[in-house]
Amino acid sequence: MSEPTVADATELIYASLQADNEDLDAHIATLKAALAREGLKEAAFDPARLAQGNRAGRKLMQSYFRKRGVTVAFEKG
Repeated sequence: MSEPTVADATELIYASLQADNEDLDAHIATLKAALAREGLKEAAFDPARLAQGNRAGRKLMQSYFRKRGVTVAFEKG
């Protein structure tokens, strides 16, 4: 079985956020590993797909992910 891509890991995080953050830390670790494999510095998320896409929700997400070693950016919509 191949390693998950950044896109795969991002989808797992969206699903986790919709499921009340179930297994979120594990999915962040998967995303961090995928970013390293693909040589990327940050993960991009669509604010419209977040449970709280407002500014406060985005800042909270950035802070939580940063503490786990992942830089988060948000796509402009």
